[in-house]
Amino acid sequence: MAKKASENPPCYVIRDGDRLIGEMEMDRETIRQFPAGQRIRVELRTGRVPDRLRFYWAFLREVVKATNCCPNEKVLHQLVKLRTGHTDDVIMGGYVIKVPASISFENMDEPTFCRFLDSAIEFIALEFGVTPEDVERAA
Repeated sequence: MAKKASENPPCYVIRDGDRLIGEMEMDRETIRQFPAGQRIRVELRTGRVPDRLRFYWAFLREVVKATNCCPNEKVLHQLVKLRTGHTDDVIMGGYVIKVPASISFENMDEPTFCRFLDSAIEFIALEFGVTPEDVERAA
């Protein structure tokens, strides 16, 4: 989904006691654009961990290589989302259809992704008999 032109990029901050300080100079510059003393609305949530997402995709690739369960990791990813219940409901022809939901950084915070990853690993272990430890041993 394309971002709206009016959307600003995220601004990351570090907690220092009761204060929030821009993580990088770009973040601090964004904050300085607001007049001192002005009330600023923020959305507080933890940032995603890119390494954990890379692990997920690497694990899916290895599962596909080991089992030939799907044509590629993208198809396995869709299957994982369906089987773990990470879905959105769509009404079509009077029927509710479950479609895979997004795990993008914008749509899922880190704690939710961790729960999804745990469910994905559990599903793959039960369905295909492959665990991250198996992949590590094979490497």
